[in-house]
Amino acid sequence: MAAGCFSASAQRPHWRSNSVAGCCGSQGQGIWADNRVETSDVETIQSANVAAVRTPHYTGDLPRSWLLVPLLILYLFDLGRVGFLGPDEPRYASIGREMARSRDLITPRLDGQPWFEKPPLLYWMTAMGRALRLPDEWASRLPVVLMSIAFLIFFFQTIQREFSDRVAITAATILATCAGWIAFSFAAVTDLPMTATFAAAMLIAIFETRSERGYWAGALLGLSILAKGLVPVALFAPTFLIARGKRLTMLAGCIAVAAPWYLACGLRNGSAFWQDLIWKQHFERYFTPALQHVQHFWYYGPILLAGLFPWTPLVALLARRKTYDDVRVRFLGAWFVYALVFLSISQNKLPGYVLPLLPALAVMLAAGLEKTGPHLKWWLSASALMLIGLPAIVAALPDALLSGIRRAPVVFTPALPFVAVAGLVWWLAWRERTILAVLATGLAVAASVVYVKVKTFPVLDDRVSVRAFWKTNSVQAGAACVDPGVRRELVYGLNYYALHPFAECSAGAQPRIVVRADGLAIQP
Repeated sequence: MAAGCFSASAQRPHWRSNSVAGCCGSQGQGIWADNRVETSDVETIQSANVAAVRTPHYTGDLPRSWLLVPLLILYLFDLGRVGFLGPDEPRYASIGREMARSRDLITPRLDGQPWFEKPPLLYWMTAMGRALRLPDEWASRLPVVLMSIAFLIFFFQTIQREFSDRVAITAATILATCAGWIAFSFAAVTDLPMTATFAAAMLIAIFETRSERGYWAGALLGLSILAKGLVPVALFAPTFLIARGKRLTMLAGCIAVAAPWYLACGLRNGSAFWQDLIWKQHFERYFTPALQHVQHFWYYGPILLAGLFPWTPLVALLARRKTYDDVRVRFLGAWFVYALVFLSISQNKLPGYVLPLLPALAVMLAAGLEKTGPHLKWWLSASALMLIGLPAIVAALPDALLSGIRRAPVVFTPALPFVAVAGLVWWLAWRERTILAVLATGLAVAASVVYVKVKTFPVLDDRVSVRAFWKTNSVQAGAACVDPGVRRELVYGLNYYALHPFAECSAGAQPRIVVRADGLAIQP
């Protein structure tokens, strides 16, 4: 039976003996190459096991199923309250709707024309939602939400098995309630499906001990390739190199899942498919500024800090040597640096590109938090205290989506109730109720998300999405053209809700859809 490279249940070494000196399990089983054991490592493991035995169950007598309730509220509440946002949601929804209508699952089409910017996984998910006769936004967003929740459950179970209850609860709470994961779990775009399938493949490849599980890892990697192209292959490379005993099965599973669509679409559409999807969307996007998303090399640093909100203070734990006492955390740290550098080298950068880094980062932060000792209460309360900035987020969000974060107003009115929440978290951690302190912070985030949705979604529906405009003006707008000054994300939204593409206005053409200070309007 082949061993997982870091699995707690592995029965023989998995690492190449020249690359890593040892591999230790979470259940007290030490696994070392060539059976060489350092005394300090044994003492560390024994101490960890004694602490684990003495740690009370994280919720006492409460059933664990109650944790699903806030998770479902967090992700499903007001899912269809706001229309499609940005340029990508209405485009991808249009393609999925067309796939459901035509039953052609091979060639993606936008406004009747083949469109090869992304592979088809998200379109298939939307087509499934359409087949179930869900409303527009629910048909596109619900499959993404369900995939996010399914991954979080798998993520928790894997980390619980390999580390401990405390690390698993902390890591899953950090991931499930950080701003980046919540935002992309709501949006019907390709980043979350790619991340969930890729990260699941990575967890299986690292921790599973049976070689046949490589088929599952490969199949999930194949799904991530169907979600967003070849980037997952590059990100998976370090994991593939150390996954001894599963490489062939992973290759077989990946090829079996990903290859059929690529071959079928390539044979049907010829060189246009390969030129657009592979050359333009991969190599030109990575090496040239042609796609106009050029950012500085350090761009992803602030993006990651913002994406971790409100857990951003925990990033300082990555600078502590004790965080990396565990070889599994050291590997995740090395992979994180590799992935961050790889993505930062790319000429074109967008915030969603670093979403695959968040699961590994959540595990690293949870493991580091375990090693802070009596200072843990300060780390957790600092994270809870970050929520006092919630009113500023609510005030800035509509303008940030309309014009960019740099043009959004900065109005800081502290949400003082979260000072009390931070105090409660500090007290719980001081009383050594660590998991309850983590969960209290997570529940505060869940309540904050509900508040943000209630406050901002009506504004976003009126000002950022075109759905409200179309409902009010569909009769007049149906025969109009679109002024050249209308931004492309609004044009894609109009095309979606109108069920047909709008023509761009020529000189003197009337009536026309134009942009006013308060949104779209019809100029007679």
